[in-house]
Amino acid sequence: MQDKKVVNITGQGSTSRFFLPTALILLMDASAQSIRTVLDQFFDRADDALFELADRAGTDQEQTRYFDAMRELRLRRKSMTVAVLQHVSQAFNDIGKARPQNTNPGLDSVDEGSLSLLDHAELEQQVAIDNMVTKLRYQYSEALRHLGLRVRHLLPGVALEDDQMPLCPEVLCGGLAEASKNLDVDIKARLIVLKLFDQLLVTSLGDVYHGANQTLIKEGVLPDSKAVSPVQPARSRQGAPVPPPSAAYREADGYGVGQPQAEVSAATFSQLSALLRQGQPAYSDGQAPASSGQWLQTDALLTRLGQVQAVFGKDPGAPLVPLSQQLQPVLQNSSGQSLRPGQVDNDVINLVAMLFEFILDDRHLHSVMKSLLGRLQIPMLKVALTDKNFFNRGGHPARKLLNGMALAATGWTEKRLGQRDPLLDKIRALVNRILEDFSTDVSLFNELLDDFNRFTDLDQRRRDLVEQRLRDAEEGRARHEQATADAKELLHKAMDGRLLPEPVQDILNGPWSHYLHWLALHESTESRAWQRAKTLTKQLIWTIDPVPLTATTRELLQQTIPQVIKQLRGALEGVAWDGLSVEAVIRDLELAHLDVFQRLMIAPGEAVDNGHARSDESQEEPVFRADVAPSDVEDTADTADVTDTAEPIKTQPVVAEEWLAKAEGLRVGCWLELNRDGIQIRCKLAAFIRAVDKYIFVNRSGAKVAEYRRNELAEMMAQGHIEILDDGLIFDRALESIIDNLRTSRRF
Repeated sequence: MQDKKVVNITGQGSTSRFFLPTALILLMDASAQSIRTVLDQFFDRADDALFELADRAGTDQEQTRYFDAMRELRLRRKSMTVAVLQHVSQAFNDIGKARPQNTNPGLDSVDEGSLSLLDHAELEQQVAIDNMVTKLRYQYSEALRHLGLRVRHLLPGVALEDDQMPLCPEVLCGGLAEASKNLDVDIKARLIVLKLFDQLLVTSLGDVYHGANQTLIKEGVLPDSKAVSPVQPARSRQGAPVPPPSAAYREADGYGVGQPQAEVSAATFSQLSALLRQGQPAYSDGQAPASSGQWLQTDALLTRLGQVQAVFGKDPGAPLVPLSQQLQPVLQNSSGQSLRPGQVDNDVINLVAMLFEFILDDRHLHSVMKSLLGRLQIPMLKVALTDKNFFNRGGHPARKLLNGMALAATGWTEKRLGQRDPLLDKIRALVNRILEDFSTDVSLFNELLDDFNRFTDLDQRRRDLVEQRLRDAEEGRARHEQATADAKELLHKAMDGRLLPEPVQDILNGPWSHYLHWLALHESTESRAWQRAKTLTKQLIWTIDPVPLTATTRELLQQTIPQVIKQLRGALEGVAWDGLSVEAVIRDLELAHLDVFQRLMIAPGEAVDNGHARSDESQEEPVFRADVAPSDVEDTADTADVTDTAEPIKTQPVVAEEWLAKAEGLRVGCWLELNRDGIQIRCKLAAFIRAVDKYIFVNRSGAKVAEYRRNELAEMMAQGHIEILDDGLIFDRALESIIDNLRTSRRF
């Protein structure tokens, strides 16, 4: 049986890898190496693990089963690795064609006569595979989301579901299932192997997904999308990977007493609670002492919070107030007597309050966005009271939505009055929807998260297109600048110290300079065409100023000049230079050559070589290659825009290496706050044009707002005019800050 979660990629029409985008081909090759490395590590670790299990086996039968599995893994190591890699490779080649096979149709659509009992061993194996898929989806949700965005960006015309991605958990686990079929062991030993895959292999795949994202980032695929670090899976106290939360383990108040869910929550929430309670007396049985006031049950607390939320939601213009102030009417009865929540609920309240204190103090967020996110204090508190796993489960929908809105708002600035602002409108609509509709059903956040992800994906694609056009334009401009500089440098060296009449200087600095610019732009300064042009430049100058003079100078000039003119004409015509202009250039050059011959006729023959010592360079005479045809100088006849776009040379400030290194370390996609002439500008590094050492910055709409050379950027950083904005997940940053603060207070 094949589960609907495992992609069946056999029997599909194969698409040649050479039809894939180059970035996907590189991803396929790089991920194959990563997966091979992970599998090698697995087999090494599996051998030790199986030996240890055999040593601890309670019966001879169990011990034999472990040794059988160990022997088979040793024998099949190579073939299993190949099977997995082939499975993944086929997923790349059939991308967009592979479809998950749904072998579990509803009973209404199944012919009763065809029903049969499912083989128990096959069912157990499929359950094991399903668990692996589920754990991978849970543990690496963020990395998979970023990878999916980048792959879809490369294939805009292909509709890809999550389980059709070449490196998705369904494909990887399907490959493992196929590879395990070759093991010559009984089902129990095979399940042991799959369990080892579960425990040892799945926990190492974070590096594979991280490397896959980095491969695409290096190829320029959505580089400003938040880079994903290898994610370490949640673990239980025994060290085994923790499965995603299940509704079966949830109780009405959000706790799973004595159940696996309690283990999940305990991983982080209990530690935070312990830090909060340090030095404080604990409530007995989760209740407050009678002298402290009436005890407030969780259900009653949620009801009261819902009432406050409803009032707050009706007045979107109400001033933002801290959570502690919003809770004052909640924690008092009609007589003014204080109500005390249970100890764990009290811990949740304190943690959520500190969480939003961090958010509302975060200067990296605009005050308007802080105000909007601050309105979610009561709803987020209700989520945390309903599900304590909110604090340590990175994939929690409410937490992901909060992170996503804060991340999208990182580079946001207010629009001018009357100007449309889609992001502000979207976040405001989401906040209003939460305040109006959220009670205790957390599934609402799944719906809103999907809606917001669709919005941000479309917005990201639009901004990517704008930024790509900008990058292309800036890179083209940089190439023009570099080509102009190369042409000027060649002519400067060739003309230095030579006596050239003004018409010849005009030819070299005009038409010939433009030809060199075109050549450097379309070929390179390392090409044969450039080297021939460099030689022709020296020959042309020598025919005007023939030094040193020798007895053979006149004869050599007579041989060289016609060929120089022929090559010059061919070069200019080869780039579609105007015919009349070419003839004017040749005419001016011929007049200059006549003047040279007249000077040589006047010069006394005996004075041609006066015997003075000359440097090695002055003794060199240009060697003319008569076999070089004009077409060899440049074969291409495309026209080119030879407009000189070079900027005036600026005096670069001298700054310390420390700041130069910091400027060099800026990653494309990072957000900065730039203080320019007293005005704060939030911008993103869209491109670094290495050829001209230039950094290009854009606003959130993708429009260019600034450009700096590295020295200029380093100088501004040294003077404090630039601050790097933290675009990490705000919830995670808040938790880190809370833990650091609590540990610091503990030391004192």
